[in-house]
Amino acid sequence: MKQSSFVAMTMGTIGGVLFAVGMCMCLLPEWNAFRPGVIMGCIGLAVLLATLIIWRRMEGKAPIRLDRRTVGITLFGIAGALVLGTGMTFTMVWSNIVIGIIIGLVGIVMLLSLIPMVKGIK
Repeated sequence: MKQSSFVAMTMGTIGGVLFAVGMCMCLLPEWNAFRPGVIMGCIGLAVLLATLIIWRRMEGKAPIRLDRRTVGITLFGIAGALVLGTGMTFTMVWSNIVIGIIIGLVGIVMLLSLIPMVKGIK
């Protein structure tokens, strides 16, 4: 395993765990730790962003360019994840199974359409 891959894997795991625990702290009222959860989630996001920057630098790759296409694809991916999550919420929390499945499938199709958006069709 290359050193850059090991560093990225380690930092990504740490950042992901910090973010996940922070979100649990925010979303579980039994824990009564909303503000510390937000802080921990932000620290996790910062570690994940640093992981991306450090890994690209170790691999000798150019920094990510932010153009309209990249921003549009990112916003579309976020929207797809939110639609999928809304469908899951309809199904699991509000017991609207049919509507939740339909909304969830729309979110899955949106996320699957990211593949041709990013890679292109050949």
